[in-house]
Amino acid sequence: MTKAVALFSGGLDSILACLLILEQKISVIAINFLNPFIPLPKKGERYQPKKMAAQLGIPLKIIPLRQDYIALIRNARYGYGAGMNPCIDCRIYTFTIARNFMEQIGANFVFTGEVLGERPMSQHRQAMDLIEKKSGLTGKLLRPLSAQLLPPTIPELEGMVNREKLLAIQGRSRKHQIALAAKFGIKDYPNPAGGCLLTDKIFARRLREAFEHGEDSLRELKLLRIGRHFRLDSGKKAIVGRNEHENRIINNLTTAADIILQPLNVAGPTVIVLKSNSEQDLLTAARLCARYSDAKNQPLVEIGSPDRVLTVTPFEEEKIKNYRID
Repeated sequence: MTKAVALFSGGLDSILACLLILEQKISVIAINFLNPFIPLPKKGERYQPKKMAAQLGIPLKIIPLRQDYIALIRNARYGYGAGMNPCIDCRIYTFTIARNFMEQIGANFVFTGEVLGERPMSQHRQAMDLIEKKSGLTGKLLRPLSAQLLPPTIPELEGMVNREKLLAIQGRSRKHQIALAAKFGIKDYPNPAGGCLLTDKIFARRLREAFEHGEDSLRELKLLRIGRHFRLDSGKKAIVGRNEHENRIINNLTTAADIILQPLNVAGPTVIVLKSNSEQDLLTAARLCARYSDAKNQPLVEIGSPDRVLTVTPFEEEKIKNYRID
């Protein structure tokens, strides 16, 4: 039986690409990359690729992206898009992993949900050809949604895939995909908004600022996705949770080298100062914590750390502006 590896985001394009290949009685194994630059699922929400792969009935392998991927973000060979998104470098990196996985499991080809002309940086013909070549997938990378606009691939030429059953979609309009979803009876698919945070200009500024201060561990970069961020006088970063969900994430990502604070007796944020044991940082973070608690209008607020209680005056808004990163 012909076997194919799907690069699977869980979005509509990748869902439809899988359905087109499954329709041809080809065995599909999906892979998804756990990326520190995708938005966190909302509280109680299932990780989208897992949810959609389960609905399609296909196995899903999740591959975490680690420090070598962060190094790629910092030193993009092919440049960035509107934010800090090195889309071409990123695709070469992930498609190379997909090629290695294809060879490891004895699959015949790799396919994606890419649409010609849908994304300006990475889905024009020149970029797509470059990515295919540099990832070592020449002839073995199929894009079912736009296949009839592209040269035939090896699986098409060898009869593993019927080219006539593939499509010729191009451009940024979603009308063809929405119509195809209706044809397949797919209703529960994610909205296309909110993809990679690296394309977001505000997040990109936050990331550049972190890199400038040597904050490039996976933990530090995961924390960029949540909270209010402040750069203290010492140069250390304080992060203030905005809700219970973010407070829980901060607590889960805390290490013994951090300062961690919460208000006592009133509702409010969890505050973390990364890799600091400074008394001044502790006091500044406590005043931030008080400012964003339900007691922000009180003259004094009790703030607790694991080993002590501080009584502090909440910061005034004008003072906070001196520390705010975002």
